[in-house]
Amino acid sequence: MTTLRERRDRLATALLYFVTDGGIEDEALEAALIGGVDMVQLRDRTLDDAALLRRAGAWRELCDRHHALLWINDRPDLAVAAHADGVHVGQDDMPVEEVRDEAGQDVLVGVSTHSVEQLDAAIAAGADQLSVGPVWETPTKPGRPAAGLDYVRAAAARRPPQPWFAIGGIDGSNAEQVLQAGAERIVVVRAIREAANPQAAAEWLRAEIEESSVGTAQ
Repeated sequence: MTTLRERRDRLATALLYFVTDGGIEDEALEAALIGGVDMVQLRDRTLDDAALLRRAGAWRELCDRHHALLWINDRPDLAVAAHADGVHVGQDDMPVEEVRDEAGQDVLVGVSTHSVEQLDAAIAAGADQLSVGPVWETPTKPGRPAAGLDYVRAAAARRPPQPWFAIGGIDGSNAEQVLQAGAERIVVVRAIREAANPQAAAEWLRAEIEESSVGTAQ
């Protein structure tokens, strides 16, 4: 089992974060990992706990094979049971301190933010990882208004001490805009989940990040 230091070291160098539901085939997920995905989040509200843990168990093996971090959405109890590296929570979920109380100090905590005020609060709360967005409206979060590229620029100007990832409607057609706005890391969902070739999609996105003039994540 990886230590907290190892998890944080991997997080510090992560560039491409893939969020997907449990319906993705293991072969497609592994292809994405081969293509350069550094972190995978299991987010699926349609599965019961037993089914989520079964999927997480298979994904744990795949992530270990490719030295990637595994995250569970919303549920610190399931993150612990699945031996996940982290748990990701939204603004309407439990705060960082409560997540750590339930999951333990060795589990990473990620927080979604949609405004500068929420970003500052998550930084102050000591979250390990921050999501900034949604940059564009996306069907994966219906009803969530876009925060826009201006929010990405504001986050970049703040230079959070934690790794932060731009999220929301990002794909091959607009990733360059997000990177030019100051993001050094990105989260994608459909750009890989719906790709005919997940490995090629991941490779292309990772190359975009690495070749960006601001893509210098430390």
